[in-house]
Amino acid sequence: MRISKFTRTAVASAVCSGALLSVSIPAQANKALDRLSKEDTNWAMQTKDYSATHFSDMTQINAHNVQHLQPVWSFSTGVLNGHEGGPLVVDGIMYVHTPFPNNIFAIDLDQPDKILWEHKPKQNPAARAVACCDVVNRGLAYAPAGDDYPATIFQNQLDGHIVALNAKTGELLWKMENSDIAMGSTLTVAPFVAKDKVIVGSSGAELGVRGYATAYNIKDGKQAWRVYATGPDADIKLAKDFNSANPHYGQFGLGLKTWEGDAWKIGGGTNWGWYAFDPDLDMLYYGSGNPAPWNETMRPGDNKWTMTIWGRDINTGEAKFGYQKTPHDEWDYAGVNYMGLSEQLVDGKMTKLLTHPDRNGLVYTLNRENGDLVNAFKIDDTVNWVKKVDLKTGLPVRDPEFSTHMDHEAKGICPSAMGYHNQGIESYDPNKKLFFMGTNHICMDWEPFMLPYRAGQFFVGATLNMYPGPKGTLGQVKAMNSVTGKFEWEIQEKFAVWGGTTATAGDLVFYGTLDGYIKALDSRNGKELWKFKLPSGVIGHPITFGHKGKQYVAIYYGVGGWPGVGLVFDLQDPTAGLGAVGAFKELAHYTQQGGGVMVFALGY
Repeated sequence: MRISKFTRTAVASAVCSGALLSVSIPAQANKALDRLSKEDTNWAMQTKDYSATHFSDMTQINAHNVQHLQPVWSFSTGVLNGHEGGPLVVDGIMYVHTPFPNNIFAIDLDQPDKILWEHKPKQNPAARAVACCDVVNRGLAYAPAGDDYPATIFQNQLDGHIVALNAKTGELLWKMENSDIAMGSTLTVAPFVAKDKVIVGSSGAELGVRGYATAYNIKDGKQAWRVYATGPDADIKLAKDFNSANPHYGQFGLGLKTWEGDAWKIGGGTNWGWYAFDPDLDMLYYGSGNPAPWNETMRPGDNKWTMTIWGRDINTGEAKFGYQKTPHDEWDYAGVNYMGLSEQLVDGKMTKLLTHPDRNGLVYTLNRENGDLVNAFKIDDTVNWVKKVDLKTGLPVRDPEFSTHMDHEAKGICPSAMGYHNQGIESYDPNKKLFFMGTNHICMDWEPFMLPYRAGQFFVGATLNMYPGPKGTLGQVKAMNSVTGKFEWEIQEKFAVWGGTTATAGDLVFYGTLDGYIKALDSRNGKELWKFKLPSGVIGHPITFGHKGKQYVAIYYGVGGWPGVGLVFDLQDPTAGLGAVGAFKELAHYTQQGGGVMVFALGY
């Protein structure tokens, strides 16, 4: 690691304030952001709050009047590629980000027709060539002012740098190199602020990158810790009591023993998805992704600790537990997806839970204190690679018919490599005790092939054909109880619901569609109450916030991402885009590129 750029302000701050730091500073920083995230006038985190509820208590817009929602202003970013994530709103300022070249705009909500400040970074254009699935970016992070740093906006750039900007002025405070694009490692993940740290993941498993997560100090960008998904225990940072509550998950030495030779060094396990944090436990939660290459024959063993739900100490990075959902993944079921925290009754006892809808088509609920597996069930009854999860061992009971070994073309695998759930952030209504999920409904045929590893080049080893699942559509929205495994309702969507959902106390669930609609459903029964056609398809998530006594809803438009690669890059071969082109061949007939944000309010 090296510091690429360091402003005089940051250097002076680090020198002058070193003696002033104390144990209370991280706690204060954490409490300030926690407080902001709970104020429904703000949307201060991509996940809305540390529990990733994506839920607002606001009721001004509700199931009775949402049909009167109208656009009130919009802003074009001037960038064509896929717009994932969502804007942030803090104290009357909206912060808008774009995919590569990763521009940022600050907009004063009192005067939304004027740009308050903008940041347009200069970065290495070679990053575009090693990005897996469009040049997306999943959003910004915000840190309130501390004793020795101003309120700060954090951004990850595709070329592997993380930057910190003064939230009021856009001034660059510091810049660090996190990833090496020469090795195929890029940054698409949203940063995540907890205590005095900003957490940054990594991308590039499809190029044989060894995945890691890194914590940087908010005030100066210095590395606090880095943890890997594969390799020696010291690199993975396993605590002395790692998995002590569940030793059958595996404990020590497995980051080497479950790989053949040095294959772990190019073994994937990147984490480009979402984080959650429990301030009471000081625990950070996230998932590590697929092993590399996709061809399972080339990497015998369980390939730990890819495909793992991690519970780590935020201060040290040490792993208290790790649960591998898909040992020796054969289908690119990268498990980096949404982590939602809740407190619910389990066997009559109020329990701290973590719920994770995985790409492999299963929903997992764990006790987030020790990793106990509470429940695991299918997102949809059409999932077929697995028969069930043995809740005692935590292991999936596979159906060998859908294995992807060499000299065999496996057909009809559900879900596809895109998963029945991918990068979207979902929502949790604590009053209804329901999660609302936007899902995919895509299956595939898979034919593996051998290939050599070359640094900075794609390292996949499989040809995929994807198509709609058995229910005839590419997407669904579902309401789910994660403890019982019961689905209250589900609706079908023509295309995958890629960006996720946002729920409100007004009995509403908002989401966007790939063909360019923002929609509102009644969260009690799934009935569609309102929709509006946007200029382009949606792969990000809605937000809702308040300003001067009025509730607003905002959403990015801008089709792209993995489902839009065929449209974005004008690809025709159905196996191109790692199989996405064939699945979404009709998308170009419904929408075209063009990115921006649109804001709605009640029109009466």
